[in-house]
Amino acid sequence: MMNELLTNEFLSTLLRLLICVVVNWILVDRLYYRKSHRRDFYFTFMLMSIAIFFLVYCMMSMERGKTAMGVGLGLFGIFSIMRYRTDAMPVREMTYLFVIICLSVVHAMADEYIELAIIDLIVLGAMTICEWRLKMQATKLIQYDRPEMIKPERRQELIDDLQQRTGLKILKVEVGGIDFLKDSVVLRVTYDSDKQKDVDNQFKVRKSQWREV
Repeated sequence: MMNELLTNEFLSTLLRLLICVVVNWILVDRLYYRKSHRRDFYFTFMLMSIAIFFLVYCMMSMERGKTAMGVGLGLFGIFSIMRYRTDAMPVREMTYLFVIICLSVVHAMADEYIELAIIDLIVLGAMTICEWRLKMQATKLIQYDRPEMIKPERRQELIDDLQQRTGLKILKVEVGGIDFLKDSVVLRVTYDSDKQKDVDNQFKVRKSQWREV
C-alpha cells in the first residue's frame, strides 16, 4: 500500500514536472529565443527550471516540522543565485530567469492542477502580450572617434553621424568614458531592432559614468 502511494505521488510529481518543462519551453523557445537567438541563455533557462523544480520538491519532502524552515531557506538561496553571474545580465534575460524560477517553484509546490493551469495561462498570456506589443530596442557600445560631437548642443548632429555610419535607427545616445589622449569616447546607443542584441562588454564603463547627451 505504501509503495503504491509513493508511486502515485511520484507519478504526480513527474506530471507536474512535464507541465513545468512544457510551459517554460514555450516561454524560452517560442517567445525569448525567436528574438534573442541566444543559445547560452536557452541552455541556462531550461536546465535551471528542471533543477529548481527538483530542489523545491526535495525540500517539500522533508519532515513536516522542518518543512517551513527548509523551504524558506531554499527559496532564499534560489533567488540569491540570480547574482551568481560574473557578467551583467540584460534586463530582458533577468526577467525571463525570474519568471522561470517562479514557475518552477509553483509547479513543484502546487496540489491542484486547475489552479496550476490558470497560473500558467496567465503568465503565458502576459509574456506573449508584452513580447508582441512592445517594440524591441537593442543596445550597443561604440568607440567613437569624434569626442567634440558629444556636446549637448550637437546632439542631433551626433545622432545623424552615428546613423549614417551604422545604418541603425538610433533612439538614444549615452556618453561613457572619454579618452582625450586617444581622441575617442565610448558611447552606448539604443536603437530599434527586430532582434535583441546584448551590450558589447568590450569597453568597461562604470554605471555612474554614463550620462545622456
